[in-house]
Amino acid sequence: MIRHALPADANAIAEIYGAVVRSSPISFEVDPPSADEMAGRMAAVQAYAPWLVLEREGAVAGYAYASRHRDRAAYQWSVDVSVYVHAAHRRGGVGRALYTSLLSLARLQGFYVAHAGITLPNDGSVALHESLGFRPVGVFRAVGYKLGAWHDVGWWRLALRPPSSEPAPPRAIGEASRDPSWAAALVD
Repeated sequence: MIRHALPADANAIAEIYGAVVRSSPISFEVDPPSADEMAGRMAAVQAYAPWLVLEREGAVAGYAYASRHRDRAAYQWSVDVSVYVHAAHRRGGVGRALYTSLLSLARLQGFYVAHAGITLPNDGSVALHESLGFRPVGVFRAVGYKLGAWHDVGWWRLALRPPSSEPAPPRAIGEASRDPSWAAALVD
């Protein structure tokens, strides 16, 4: 089941993310955030864009969210997207299901472009993003140092809709969620 994340999910989300922070360069954070910190991040994102979880057998198997690409007004039609999957559920379609719903909701809100930053190498993440239509746009070389090494970050882009010469501002989640297509986008 895919649904909007709740404050009660913060512990499970912090556990999934914390494992990544501690053991890999996928995230450039070096100290895993607490569940309280994660709950605050979730609330900040959900004021603007979706934060979703996929639940399997009553447990959070993964999560995905969209966030502001940049703060300047001209960027309001672009989002950054991220997905994290619990180690026990990887390679089982969780990431794809979450992204499929998340990207559908971003389209319903009126966003035009989604971006994803991927620490390289990460063949699984690159394959997932490209299978969903993301295309590479560039690489920041040796941009982050973690776990004793410098790491590159590649950026991928997905057009969510054709460009418009006069785009309407993206809809707030409250408004967009009243669209009949909103609930259908959350189906796993």
